Amino acid sequence: MTATNETVSLLAERINALEESSTLGMTKKARELAAQGHKVISLSVGEPDFKTPKHICDAAKKAIDDGFHGYSPVAGFPDLRQAIANKFKRENNIDWKPENVVVSTGAKHSLANVIQVLVNPGEEVVILAPYWVSYSEMVKLAEGRSVVVEGSFENDFKVTPAQLEEAITGRTRIVMFASPNNPTGSIYNEAELRALGAVIAQHEDVFVLADEIYEHINFTTEGHFSMGSIPELKDRVITVNGMAKGFAMTGWRLGYIGATKWIADGVEKLQGQVTSGTNSIAQKAAVAALNGPMEPTQEMNAAYARRRDLVVGLLRDIPGFKVNVPQGAFYAFPDVSYYFGKTDGTTFISNSDDLALWLLNEVYVATVAGSGFGAPNCLRISTAASDEALVEAIGRIKTAVAKLN
Repeated sequence: MTATNETVSLLAERINALEESSTLGMTKKARELAAQGHKVISLSVGEPDFKTPKHICDAAKKAIDDGFHGYSPVAGFPDLRQAIANKFKRENNIDWKPENVVVSTGAKHSLANVIQVLVNPGEEVVILAPYWVSYSEMVKLAEGRSVVVEGSFENDFKVTPAQLEEAITGRTRIVMFASPNNPTGSIYNEAELRALGAVIAQHEDVFVLADEIYEHINFTTEGHFSMGSIPELKDRVITVNGMAKGFAMTGWRLGYIGATKWIADGVEKLQGQVTSGTNSIAQKAAVAALNGPMEPTQEMNAAYARRRDLVVGLLRDIPGFKVNVPQGAFYAFPDVSYYFGKTDGTTFISNSDDLALWLLNEVYVATVAGSGFGAPNCLRISTAASDEALVEAIGRIKTAVAKLN
């Protein structure tokens, strides 16, 4: 049956109310143009362009040969939960036991689980913006209400303690953020997280959902700091991480949480009714990744840092683009509002959505509009591509926007 207005109306209201993921939407359009024979450069998807390190792949092959073919425990194999608990202690100074860990099918799944477990209809989730596109839609699925607090460009896209305090109400259930941040690459340092944590500590019924999926892509000398390591907040911070970004394991689909036991138990209960246990082979590969050498991750991080410098320099050479210097992740997030209200004589650019679509159709470069991230003046540009592709793509963008006046 072909989708029509009538058939769409038959879908549940919760689905009709959802926005399509803007990152996946642009990636889909880019693939369609590529299938038509156009030389598309896609800088829209948040995916490492590196292969999964060999020792991790070898562990997966061994798991197949050793017969790990059956259902896995809902919360994850014991050896993986122990490896994650060890990682939390070793790298994050968070003392969790395996019983505090739940393994899920990607960090996105982990985030959605926690929101479903903690948020009642009508309760509020304070989201520090810019934010990853799915945050607010996950809250919507839980029948909660997103309260978006926007960090300014001038403050490196980071929210201040005063802004956070103003946003928290008696209905607030969770404060949710990512550091390193997708889409901006900004990082909340230890002092900044402690200051935000001091605000949250005053509201004893408010939890923190800390998305640390980009932890290992960090270009600062200070390194990563986890809010979950603050003693007075430990039982109220749910730390989410996964294997996708730091270990180039996007397709393996494995994420996890560390949380106080009653929250972990709630997540396990929910997951047992929805997906059950995560892929058994991916779990064995994750054990090897977490317990194994970090040199491949460090080499990827060095490459991302080099590309960051390359891309920032190229973007700053485009008239009208305002560009901060990302401290982590693999994105640039320029403010492109200079071009709003301009036209090439055929297409009028009203906002970043128009600009992103125009760039895709005009010069076959896929970016993502900032509107889906809570920052409508910006474009997200992934730097997870070869140097040659990045130079070519940004050169095309520069040539294209010169036509707008």
